[in-house]
Amino acid sequence: MYNATEQFAELNKASVAQATKLAALAIENAEKFARLNLSAAKVALAQGVEGATAVTTVKDVQDLMAIRARYAETGVQAALGYSKSLYEMASEAQAQYSALAEEAWSAYSKGLASWVEKASKAAPAGSDVGFNALRSTVAATTAAFDQFQKATKQVVNLADASVRAAAANASKVAPKGRRAA
Repeated sequence: MYNATEQFAELNKASVAQATKLAALAIENAEKFARLNLSAAKVALAQGVEGATAVTTVKDVQDLMAIRARYAETGVQAALGYSKSLYEMASEAQAQYSALAEEAWSAYSKGLASWVEKASKAAPAGSDVGFNALRSTVAATTAAFDQFQKATKQVVNLADASVRAAAANASKVAPKGRRAA
């Protein structure tokens, strides 16, 4: 026999489970970003101390210019490395959130389809037209979401390829532009 209360309770349990997964994923990614930023701050501090120490050994303008060029190049490389790590972490997080959304949508649409099916069996005679319309709406919504998801993946892949190409070009060009000191 059809029991709407039990079915809604199951849907609510699934929603709570998805919210818990989302919160855990958000905390995990926040920790990753915090570790990256802390590591970058430590590297920047170490490079600053090293640069200040190197400046104390300067004997002439040539030494100063060489130190300046060396630390400018090191700074550019560190910034590129940080940006690359940040982008990779953001891309990974986006993929995790997308997978979680896909999982949630799949569970929701299966649950909704199951609910419609069970409700239609328990419905009074003559309500077939309404339930067929509801089934059709659920199927159309699922198909639309699938198309949206495919289009989103294509855009993300295109953006990812563009960013990676730009980063590769920047890492090739930046050191050469900084060595002319």
